[in-house]
Amino acid sequence: MENVRGAVLFYDGECGLCRALVRWLARADRRAVLRFAPLQGAFAQAALRRCGLPPTDFDSLVFMPEINGPDYSLRTGGVIATLSKLGGGWRLVARLLAAVPVSWRDTAYRAVARVRFRIFGRVEFRADEPPDPKQAERFLT
Repeated sequence: MENVRGAVLFYDGECGLCRALVRWLARADRRAVLRFAPLQGAFAQAALRRCGLPPTDFDSLVFMPEINGPDYSLRTGGVIATLSKLGGGWRLVARLLAAVPVSWRDTAYRAVARVRFRIFGRVEFRADEPPDPKQAERFLT
């Protein structure tokens, strides 16, 4: 983990919706400032333990602005931080989302998390298979 720098988005590697959104983010991130790691992978597990986060909660995304730093954002806070990091018009979208009360945002997030497998399916997690092979160097396992 010492060699990795920059922002990392941890996501549920078995969630069809999460993997699709991560593929989209990897393409939308033209400056390549984001890295991605499935919550089920060894890299994420070590980072979660280091921050005192539960290593088995795959219903929440985790955004860390610096992998070796102490800061992180969960659920919609992580979505907002991720969109802000993309820059451009996505910063405006992030500001608009941030204007919505956290309790409302996270209630909607949890509702989607409860039904995501039924709607978008479950994907077998494989540490050696990034969701976007063209961006493989940005995926940490």
